[in-house]
Amino acid sequence: MISPLVAVTGASGAVGGRVAARLARTGVPVRLLGRDPSRLPQLPGAVSAPPAAYGDGEGMRRALDGAHTLFLVSAHESPDRVLEHTTAVDAALAAGVARIVYMSFLGAAPDATFTFARDHWHTEAHIRMTGVRHTFLRDGWYLAAIPAMTGTDGILRGPGGEGRVSAVAHEDIADSASAVLLDEGTGHDGATYDLTGPEAFTLAEAAAELSRCTGREVRYVPETREEAYASRAHHGAGDWEVAGWVTSYEAIAAGELATVSDAVPTLTGRPAQSLAVFLRENPDSYRHLLPDS
Repeated sequence: MISPLVAVTGASGAVGGRVAARLARTGVPVRLLGRDPSRLPQLPGAVSAPPAAYGDGEGMRRALDGAHTLFLVSAHESPDRVLEHTTAVDAALAAGVARIVYMSFLGAAPDATFTFARDHWHTEAHIRMTGVRHTFLRDGWYLAAIPAMTGTDGILRGPGGEGRVSAVAHEDIADSASAVLLDEGTGHDGATYDLTGPEAFTLAEAAAELSRCTGREVRYVPETREEAYASRAHHGAGDWEVAGWVTSYEAIAAGELATVSDAVPTLTGRPAQSLAVFLRENPDSYRHLLPDS
């Protein structure tokens, strides 16, 4: 029996690309969606859809025609992201998609401290309202973000206070999403899974772990809200984007990203990666922090 077609959005990205590769290895028919088809991976048995932006309803409908399941990776942050998401969802339903697995965010709520998490809640609400079979995967901060947001000066700065964050590895997200997508039963319908690491740590503890790995002093420097906005002003980003950066740390301080879930081991059958394991297995993630870099 031929398996139903799974459409994967963001297939050139860190999550979508990993999920697409896992699905392709199992022989499941996969259709890859991305804004730039030239960046889509070449995978056995996978086909690339014509380029279609999330906000292009007709283009998305054509790209999803014949797909049974949609793995919807959230769009790049923008002021119109909720509209882009809802347009993509409506296009999927018009194309006959029967099931949507959506990559949301930990603690998604209409009043979440992290402004982008509010976008995810509104997207979830729209998906629920349509009545389509759905599963929400709420991942938290990426473990890869910890070294990435640490400057070459060895300082990780932000208004995270002494709050904790249960950051998760891309590999664990992809394995969990693949497990849900490959299960053609109804057991995941209506479920929301918090995809987290095995522990919640403070940013000071993260800096200490980076110090152990790099052999140099790495420090966490707490900022006030005013200091956080000022230290990010040189990037020239829009107000809405800077607010997202700053409030992601403030959500840590507020305790909204400290949830530790057993969803990853339950879905994958193995433990989730800790920060220490991630850094040991991904030395390139902190190469810019090494003394001789």
